[in-house]
Amino acid sequence: MTKLSVNVNKIATLRNSRGGNVPNLIKVVQDIESFGAQGITVHPRPDERHIKYQDARDLKDVVITEYNIEGNPIQKFIELVLNVKPTQVTLVPDAEDAITSNAGWDTIKHRDFLKDVIATFKKNGIRTSIFVDPDLKMVEGAANTGTDRIELYTESYAEKFGKGYFKGIDPFIEAAQLASTLQVGINAGHDLNLDNIKYFKEHIPNLLEVSIGHALICESLYFGLDNVVKMYLNKLK
Repeated sequence: MTKLSVNVNKIATLRNSRGGNVPNLIKVVQDIESFGAQGITVHPRPDERHIKYQDARDLKDVVITEYNIEGNPIQKFIELVLNVKPTQVTLVPDAEDAITSNAGWDTIKHRDFLKDVIATFKKNGIRTSIFVDPDLKMVEGAANTGTDRIELYTESYAEKFGKGYFKGIDPFIEAAQLASTLQVGINAGHDLNLDNIKYFKEHIPNLLEVSIGHALICESLYFGLDNVVKMYLNKLK
């Protein structure tokens, strides 16, 4: 079964919009895990507009499943990850003013940098993943950095699937097949939702984990958080 890691950035966004501590991020994370999610993801950004760096630290002793911290490996982020020591760190090449992640790494151009950062994290017992587009050269480049996994950036799949163009999954199948050949684990995330997740899961070989946040929280407004987590788990079987 592919694991579901729930990104709770939007919970923090809602909390921050009024100040105070409602909704309580810690309680929501505990509830999400009790509903059956197998992981929690946070993505702190330099301006801390949703998840704050302190949130990432506070969750260190709260998350009882897998804890994934993702972000651009600037020095502040590297120090945070080494302090918290989550299960996994996912490296994302976000610009500081990016609204959301919008591109994978150029793993050839940034190979040496990624190789050094990944070696540091792995030396500290932290599993590593690199956010990449479904481009065979980028997948091969990721393998050359020593990363444990890649996270396939799935926006293009979701956009085409929503328009009824199912062949949009083909580059992701090829990327996953190559990653498996290179003995690199496969995660996926971005714009996956209840409508498109089952088709993706059924066609991507060796899919270990999906990270879903924005869509899952939006869907929970209609169906409830407990129900939506279970709906995703059912589609990922």
